[in-house]
Amino acid sequence: MTKKFTVTSFKKFKENKEKITMITAYDYTTAQLMDEAGIDTILVGDSLGMVMLGYDNTLQVTMEDMLHHTKAVVRGAKNALVVGDMPFMSYHVSIEDTLRNAGRFIKEAGAHAVKLEGGRDVLDKIQALVKAQIPVVGHLGLTPQSVNMFGGFKVQGKSLEQAKAIIEDAKLLEEAGVCAIVLECVPQALAQLISESITVPTIGIGAGADCDGQVLVIQDVLGMYKGLSPKFVKQYRDVGTMMVEGIADYIKEVKEGVFPGQEHTFKMKDEVLDKLY
Repeated sequence: MTKKFTVTSFKKFKENKEKITMITAYDYTTAQLMDEAGIDTILVGDSLGMVMLGYDNTLQVTMEDMLHHTKAVVRGAKNALVVGDMPFMSYHVSIEDTLRNAGRFIKEAGAHAVKLEGGRDVLDKIQALVKAQIPVVGHLGLTPQSVNMFGGFKVQGKSLEQAKAIIEDAKLLEEAGVCAIVLECVPQALAQLISESITVPTIGIGAGADCDGQVLVIQDVLGMYKGLSPKFVKQYRDVGTMMVEGIADYIKEVKEGVFPGQEHTFKMKDEVLDKLY
């Protein structure tokens, strides 16, 4: 039986040098399957805006979108820790808004932690959340909600100035009390340096193998998304093609009258049928 992963497991895994596995999910069925596979943590990412809702980026995702999907994932995940991704503008205006919205993830949706993008600029929000007993996962490097400021989805931390800022932000997040930090699209050497210099685990996505754990989007892992395919993605199965082929077979059999067959139908007694005529 798989042991339940909790917020305290983050630090224990790092201390024991055991890699942490995280993957995104947005619905009950997928969360169930992930739980069965033994995933440690599930991120209900605002990436659902792109892979589930068809937006060009994550900026249009609302709190109601996130709560709807997080509730479904929580119902399916019995052992994995579920992290709710706070969407754009849900924590940018005030500490009060941040607390209210994060509280909804925990109280209404049943998430075990929330994730916020940013470093020193959101430090006061993170500190308030931790004080309110809401576990927080940080997110540094390429933060998709800042895509317009970055001028696109670009690797962060390649210059000396950027690298120093990310290192400093990681240490500030650690001091603020985050339970883990996602490092997205930063050079491997920088991710390694950060991972070795803080006590909270780092979860990499496009940040190399020296992070304390890894996260990917489920649609990328299973070949189900036909949009942007970043360099850091590894496709483990081509489920997308299998789905297309399976649906095509269904269409063909329905058109040809092959499905449903006798084994898929229900019977009634002849004497009952005779009385209907």
